[in-house]
Amino acid sequence: MTAMMPLVNFGQAPTMGTSSNFVLFTSVGAVTNTGISHLTGNVGTNGGSSTGFGNVDGVMHDGDGTSAQCAADLTLAYNQLNNTIPTFFPASLLGNGQILNAGVYSITSVATLNGDLTLDAQNNPNAVFIFKIEGAFSSAANSQVKLVHGAQACNVFWKIEGMVDLATGTIMKGTIVANNAAISINTGAILEGRALSTSGAVLVDGVLSYKPIGCGSVILNGPTAPNLNSTICYTIFSTNGSVSNAGVTYATGDVGTNVGLTTGFDALNVTGMIHPIPDTSTAAAAADLLTAYNYLNVLPFDIELLYPAQFGNDLVLTPHTYLLNAATVLTNTVYLDAENNANAVFVVQINGALSTSTYAKVLLVNGAQAKNVYWKIDGAVLISDYSQFKGTIICNNGAVNLLTGVSLEGRAMTTAGALSVAAITSTMTVGCATMGVNQNVAASEMVNFYPNPFDKVLNVNLNNSSYLNEVQLYVYDVYGREVYTTTINDLITQLDMSKLSSGVYFYKINSLNKTIQFGGLIAK
Repeated sequence: MTAMMPLVNFGQAPTMGTSSNFVLFTSVGAVTNTGISHLTGNVGTNGGSSTGFGNVDGVMHDGDGTSAQCAADLTLAYNQLNNTIPTFFPASLLGNGQILNAGVYSITSVATLNGDLTLDAQNNPNAVFIFKIEGAFSSAANSQVKLVHGAQACNVFWKIEGMVDLATGTIMKGTIVANNAAISINTGAILEGRALSTSGAVLVDGVLSYKPIGCGSVILNGPTAPNLNSTICYTIFSTNGSVSNAGVTYATGDVGTNVGLTTGFDALNVTGMIHPIPDTSTAAAAADLLTAYNYLNVLPFDIELLYPAQFGNDLVLTPHTYLLNAATVLTNTVYLDAENNANAVFVVQINGALSTSTYAKVLLVNGAQAKNVYWKIDGAVLISDYSQFKGTIICNNGAVNLLTGVSLEGRAMTTAGALSVAAITSTMTVGCATMGVNQNVAASEMVNFYPNPFDKVLNVNLNNSSYLNEVQLYVYDVYGREVYTTTINDLITQLDMSKLSSGVYFYKINSLNKTIQFGGLIAK
């Protein structure tokens, strides 16, 4: 059912004040989590306690000055919503394919969301949708609010005079303001918005909820990045300790140490300088690394992640400086979300050792770039087998160990400690002028592989036709054994890789007897 309405922006968005910084809040009552929830935004209560939460991409505020201000601002926002003049009066059952345009919608009873409800901004990014419900509000399992034609979650508001109960699998958009009533968001529900109550408990169970962006919200840039100076040309470095490799490792960037020996690296597999003994380059890098570490070490943090041993587990982080004040274990995946700001910087300060599970991943989403990610670690670093890591690791007074199959887009460096790698791929991020523009382009753009990870078929895309009939592909297992080779004769080639078992492999692209590209492949 489509509501036929003129192209007019009805209603005005309320002024949320500091309550816009919260993803879950109540002025009076408990805020409780069960299960593993992923939350971006502050969490708290001004009259109760917050319990059961793991790592939150925000600050916990219980009964402090910030929560008091939030409670006051929420009251003002509620009053503004309550005083809006209704323009439409839909039935109490929302959804089931219904399409609504901008306006103030009044339902003078309890209301339910079932199936799909589409909010259509009609190509007006300032279109505001306000729902005034004079009773409780609930959703059926797997119901969904959809935004089309420029509609934004930051311009959607639900003022509800009763309990809010979002069922399993619900996808909800907008800011929920419940008046004198509880809010319950059940397992698997997704809320792009906020759940705020003027008085009533807030309960979530294994949900994904994040503050909406846009509508004048602050663009997160993160902190100012450190100046790596000469260390920017290294991908593997120790100021004081041996640097060693076992197995076939491919590295883009310099490799070396300023005290000790660098051993086990094959010059054919290193696009950069291998510094087998200390020299003027390693001396400069040692000094510059200490400067970068000192900068990161005193950088004020925005958000403390309170459970370092539970780091990862699909946690989403946005551009900030984060503190983990103990030894940290990265299990499974952590997402770094730049919120479409390609220049956004992430700094993670770990006051202790860092270790990962096997197959752990640091994944970059919405424009995040590895060159803007920094890890300051006061302790040993152990990146376990087949992990995918992004960013520059600066370890202080600790050994660094990157195990078999690790893929590092960034740098692994320590101010003091042995650094060992075993059959990995390590690629420094851009910025080293001495590496040469042409070399960087060739290493990153000459050949593309997709999908990666692959199942039985691997597509190879050659980006320069002048290399046709001159390109050889070699694939190696983690022990350095050649398991596949072929000549690339077409711009797009489909390869049958069904004979390769699941695991990590390394490839090398040769042209005119020179290696022009190398990297990693994963077979499912």
